[in-house]
Amino acid sequence: MATSPRSADTISLCSTVSSCPDRNGFYGGFQRTDKPKEPLSKAQIIAREKKWLYMIDNWSLYMSKNYKKIRDRCRKGIPKSIRPRAWFFLSGAYLLKKKHPNLYTELLEKPGNPHVIEEIKKDKHRQFPFHEMFLDEDKVGQIELFNVLKAYSIYNPKVGFCQAQAPIAAFLLMHLPAEDAFWVFVSVCDVYLEDYFITGLEVLQNDAGILEGLLKKTCPPVYRHLQKHRVEPLLYMTDWFLCAMTRTLPWETLLRVWDCFLAEGIRVIFKVALVILGASLNSHKVRKQCNGLCETLEVLRNPPDNVLDEDFIINHMQRLNLRVEDFQIEHTRQKNRRAKQKALQEAAAAASSTTTTTAIATNATATATATINLTPSSSSAATMAQSSNSQNNTFTRSRTTSPTNITSGSVTVVNIGGDDSASALGVSNISSSNGSVSVTANNYHT
Repeated sequence: MATSPRSADTISLCSTVSSCPDRNGFYGGFQRTDKPKEPLSKAQIIAREKKWLYMIDNWSLYMSKNYKKIRDRCRKGIPKSIRPRAWFFLSGAYLLKKKHPNLYTELLEKPGNPHVIEEIKKDKHRQFPFHEMFLDEDKVGQIELFNVLKAYSIYNPKVGFCQAQAPIAAFLLMHLPAEDAFWVFVSVCDVYLEDYFITGLEVLQNDAGILEGLLKKTCPPVYRHLQKHRVEPLLYMTDWFLCAMTRTLPWETLLRVWDCFLAEGIRVIFKVALVILGASLNSHKVRKQCNGLCETLEVLRNPPDNVLDEDFIINHMQRLNLRVEDFQIEHTRQKNRRAKQKALQEAAAAASSTTTTTAIATNATATATATINLTPSSSSAATMAQSSNSQNNTFTRSRTTSPTNITSGSVTVVNIGGDDSASALGVSNISSSNGSVSVTANNYHT
């Protein structure tokens, strides 16, 4: 079984760290590759490199006239020597850097928000702790990671800093110079994962519904199993989507997935999630053993090694019977559902407010009557007491019950400030109760 990122970070160093790194720079952890896949022949590698170099030299032409060729070559895997430059072009980062040639340096010279800077400092050592770039605080990796995250928090104050961004930035720094990594990071956060990291996580909630709808189409038995045990999507997919699989997949698989992700967008993350869900719970025997929410989540958080293999993931992604229209249909469906849910919540909140106003008015009338009649009858006294109790109950109910909890099965998001014990995802707590999922998110804004 593959080790989950969370457990990998807490395992004894003596049991997991080698004396020398693997070819990707990992001394240990679940992303270390001891037995790499058989490489292509030298002739094949050179041929692919030449094709990619020609394509990059004529990038605008290919993007406008022959994008399908770019997509297909990304699906085959970008040559290792070309990957940094290819990602820089695929993401559109080269255009951002060209438009703002000196901005990164200027951002680094600004002080930034002290609270955000402190949170970045707390979080930088948690990213890929087994990789040679991030082993020590004085290593170039942690220094550049701090710079990229600080610069982005100033560049986009609406987002500021969310802890889920850190592994993405660290991952990019392993492949690109700091300034280039920054612009790819900007593109990923502002385009590919647009609005994922803003307060409320509404886009993530919407995508959770889309994932559930697509799962129902692609693998009905797994969908029914998750519904039966009330396993809400946010309980297992938050890490996958917010971190773009950087804390989930083995290294070689992750590189192949990101080749596709930067070429095709967020649909790739959906497809990887669907493959993991379908392959992990497709067996009737496995579903029978997972006779509850906790057992099911354990399987999804620790998929079998063969499910996470790069060839398995890539091949099954491409075999999924999903069209672009399927994503659009589910997106529209979830958008309409959430709009309807929001309207119900607002109506319930308005009704609660009206009830409170009526109770206050009734109590005021009763008080005025009592002032005129200094010796009220017992029935009048009972009416006053009832009115007072009604007012108090309504006031308490409207203050302590979130409107989003009124409708069964809704999702509530509570935004709080971070602390030392916050999750590396920026989501400090996800809980499920009575069909509702509550997500507590840590966002730090400038």
